[in-house]
Amino acid sequence: MRNRFMTLVTALAVVFLWPAASANGQGAPGNGKFKPIYEKGATDQQFDPHDFTGIWEMTVRDHTLGTPAPPLTPAGVAAMAGRVVGQGPIVGNAPWYSCNPMGFPRLLNDDEPMEWIMTKDKVLQVFQWESRIRYLWTDGRTLPSGHNLENLGPAWYGHSVANWDGDTLIVNTVGLEERAWLDQNALPKSFHARIEERYRRIDYNTIELQMTLYDPEYYTAPYVGAKRTFRRITDDHITYFGWKGLFAGITEGICAPMNEVEGFNKGFRDVGLSRSKK
Repeated sequence: MRNRFMTLVTALAVVFLWPAASANGQGAPGNGKFKPIYEKGATDQQFDPHDFTGIWEMTVRDHTLGTPAPPLTPAGVAAMAGRVVGQGPIVGNAPWYSCNPMGFPRLLNDDEPMEWIMTKDKVLQVFQWESRIRYLWTDGRTLPSGHNLENLGPAWYGHSVANWDGDTLIVNTVGLEERAWLDQNALPKSFHARIEERYRRIDYNTIELQMTLYDPEYYTAPYVGAKRTFRRITDDHITYFGWKGLFAGITEGICAPMNEVEGFNKGFRDVGLSRSKK
């Protein structure tokens, strides 16, 4: 096989539990939680609650919204038909195992670091995995709906607008691609769903997020996720061989079928498997 991404069936479960911080021997996972790298003693430093600038990492790794989902409607049950969740030696058929995007919100709940870039009319979320950029528009535009949404059509990461309510950044996203799983458990989301994210910077090192899925087509009630936190990563923990930044890590995290599988296995998969046995 020459499809590098197919090898991630094994590697994603192991290698990417060590994001940028792993190069320094820190941030090792355990029981779905980990101790992220951040600036010690900086919790009480002054900060602008409207400025999320920096590179951050989620402190819980379970790739879900963190709470049990409401019961599915018959349409929701039908949408899950044919989806196979990988467990143990069973691979599963998640889209990202076939060189497709993770989609939103699955990518947001992944193990890789994310950088926030604040600008006048938009906020950017830049993800290490997939080298993906997500635009959160703050220029006053309205969320697409009706014929406008139908004409725009589905997108793997949807169409997002954001606004500040006090110190809370509220992001709403619509027009999501139905083929992208909501989470690692294969839960669905419909094209007409809306996902709301509420972000607050609660101290110098911590951003808090709560996500809610509104999808009456597929769920019998709104799906309110758990509160999750992101911790800030310092520059010295994202510097490799003199190169600093989000993409200075051990891998680009991009699906590239033309890359040799043998090289990927030797450099990443086999290393990850050996670590998992310790």
